[in-house]
Amino acid sequence: MKIALTGATGQFGSIVAETLLKTVPAENIVASVRNPEKAEQLQAQGVDVRHGDFDQPETLDAAFAGVDRLLIVSADGDNDTRTRQHKAAVDAAVRAGVGFIVYTSVADADNSSLFLAPVHRATEEFIRESGIPYAFLRNNWYLENEAGSIQAAKAGAPWVTSAEGGKVGWATRSDYAQAAAAILAGEGRENVVYELSGAPATQAELAAIVGEVLGQEVNVQQVDDATYAKIMAGAGVPEFALPIVVAIQGAIRDGALGIESSDLEKLLNRPLTPLSEGVRQLLA
Repeated sequence: MKIALTGATGQFGSIVAETLLKTVPAENIVASVRNPEKAEQLQAQGVDVRHGDFDQPETLDAAFAGVDRLLIVSADGDNDTRTRQHKAAVDAAVRAGVGFIVYTSVADADNSSLFLAPVHRATEEFIRESGIPYAFLRNNWYLENEAGSIQAAKAGAPWVTSAEGGKVGWATRSDYAQAAAAILAGEGRENVVYELSGAPATQAELAAIVGEVLGQEVNVQQVDDATYAKIMAGAGVPEFALPIVVAIQGAIRDGALGIESSDLEKLLNRPLTPLSEGVRQLLA
């Protein structure tokens, strides 16, 4: 059984590859990467490294050839670019005769108000329309997304948010990636949607965990969206990104990430990494 990973050298895909290598023979793993030279370590371990670029669909035919199970890691970029790239990947999977697609989606993709949800809704639909059996991994929020706030808190800054009492199902990137590896390596169920989430918590609750790890009080500063944008600009967030970070706060406030689900623990077959441990790793 050949398992292929897109984005195998990225932050998420590299953890999936590392996890698979513990149980799957390296020759059965295909790394589809935009820059093969960045995958030298994987190649040295015996992984079949292939050039596959979402912006060059012709490369994907060779990258996916002979693949039984394919992980499509959602790409970076604006929504239009990502939608086009994901469609190219799904079309190539059809041409290559891929037997199963695992796709990293977003929490409650059908209904989410997150700015990036339309990309995931569209991609899920592309995959359904392809006729290829699938598993959608609707990942909630990575704890690593809060690294900036955690480091700022370490320096004595307040935890600034405009999300009010909105909750987020934070979990570590590693937990999400290991869950993806579990689906890829196992037979798994076909045409299943997994809502992958940690226990929902508010910004204040996460700030309290950070404070416990740091051994200091972290003050939570609740502000409105306009003030939040000004503070983020002062912290160095680029102007083009300000509407995005404000929109994320608004979506959290509206409940977009407050998903209750035990799917992640079930796939991992173990308790999730405690947020306190994740915070320690980020601080280290």
